[in-house]
Amino acid sequence: MLHWADFTASRLAGRGSTHVVSTGITPSGIFHIGHIREILTGDMLTRAALDAGMDVEMIFIIDTADPLRKVYDFLAPEFENYIGHPIGAIPAPDGAGKPSEGGNYGEHFLSPFVEALKLIGVEPRLVDNYQSYLEGRFNPAIRTFIDKREQAREIIERVSGRELEDDWFPFNPVGSDGSMDGVVVVGHDWPVIHWRDSLGVEGSCDLSQTGVFHGKLPWRLDWPAKWAWLGVTCEPFGKDHGAAGGSYDTGSELSALLDYEAPLPLTYEWIQLKGMGAMSSSSGITIGPLEALRLVPPEILRYLIARNKTNRHIDFDTGDALIELADEYEHLLGRVAQEGDVMAGDLKRRQKVAWEVDRAQIRLSQVKRGTQPELEATSVSFRHLAMLAQIRERDDDIWGSLHSSGHLAAPQPSTTLAKRLSCIRVWIGSEHFPEGFRLRIQSQPSAAALENVTPQTREYLSALAAELAHCEWSTDSISNAIRKLANEYEIVLRQAFILLYWIFLDQHYGPKMASLLFELPRSEVVALLGGVVTE
Repeated sequence: MLHWADFTASRLAGRGSTHVVSTGITPSGIFHIGHIREILTGDMLTRAALDAGMDVEMIFIIDTADPLRKVYDFLAPEFENYIGHPIGAIPAPDGAGKPSEGGNYGEHFLSPFVEALKLIGVEPRLVDNYQSYLEGRFNPAIRTFIDKREQAREIIERVSGRELEDDWFPFNPVGSDGSMDGVVVVGHDWPVIHWRDSLGVEGSCDLSQTGVFHGKLPWRLDWPAKWAWLGVTCEPFGKDHGAAGGSYDTGSELSALLDYEAPLPLTYEWIQLKGMGAMSSSSGITIGPLEALRLVPPEILRYLIARNKTNRHIDFDTGDALIELADEYEHLLGRVAQEGDVMAGDLKRRQKVAWEVDRAQIRLSQVKRGTQPELEATSVSFRHLAMLAQIRERDDDIWGSLHSSGHLAAPQPSTTLAKRLSCIRVWIGSEHFPEGFRLRIQSQPSAAALENVTPQTREYLSALAAELAHCEWSTDSISNAIRKLANEYEIVLRQAFILLYWIFLDQHYGPKMASLLFELPRSEVVALLGGVVTE
């Protein structure tokens, strides 16, 4: 059993050596992190196919020919005038949500997403669907579907189980007001189509005239038409399109009318925002890709997709689980590096599968294809760096501390580690940072800390203060002092740590105590312990 990307690539190999992997989106509003799953799924499949020696191109189709469906919450009422218009031809909203004079609607929402894609190492060929209609790319498919419209109708009604309107036509023309809504085809003589719009105005369009947007195919026809003219051989898509009777089922039969084999499907599950359900721009359950990349290092975001099979939904959690995800990635990266690239000969089949999948996950998580991961990042855990970022304000102080503690071989970090710290600082300052990980270093004993002190533990703390005042200031020495004295004073080690957490953080848990104390000035540590003893 292979990693899902390698397995799908092996299936593609059975269809030939040259492929086009397609992904796409309608830029109708603000993109969210859920959109990342489709394009990263396509990117990882493309990389796996390239690694297998195939000639593969990845494209990203921007469905700017799609009409504006409604006035979304982030738009001003003036956009009511643009409902039914292709989003590639209407103005972008300004800061107040009103139509502006700069740029178009589709580009406005697409640009930040493309910027985010570059940060995670995805740079596909962009295909603007509105421009494709202007250039007449769809004309062969439009003509075929018009000529075979009864067959197309039969396929859609039979496969989808829904009945089409009597006046259904396999092309939606633009009416006199620029909208495609409510426009009815009243006649045709290729390449001319005659129509009547919702205002009662009648007109004609000549599809042989390029450079003009005359209209578009309905979605269930538009999709297979794109496969045909772009030569798509594989496409990831959400489970809604892959459901029985969904648009892929109709598309695979409709593509036969175009004498084109439907691409290999790769259905994926949704990304859900932890505790809030599937992400949706219209429902407000969303976190943008650029916002996510300010919080999550790109290789860890890629790992989130690489580690999950496509048929499993993903909970995107920017709280506690982010640290756990980073820990998991770092642990796997360290283990893969330690094991090396040569598989041991005595592994059982299940172990061999795990060995292969582990390496695929790391390979596909790297931002740049073919590069080796920076192992230095694993020498400092995400968890430890999150602690340091709360204690030290200056980055140089963090690097100096890590160098002196032996975590870093050089005084300055790698690019990956520096970017990781930048993400962590943004995360700490955001609403997403879990309160349970927030450190509140105490300067004097709190009431809760004093309540946990007994005569026995007071003696222990006095001895610990004396020991820490003179021992080598290192995590090992601090840890040894805590453990040795707890044993001498017959205090359960867990209770000793809980007491120290109350003293230094005013809570019963926290990061590794020795690591925390090492980052604090010795004098402040000893003084706080002494303050508890003398109370």
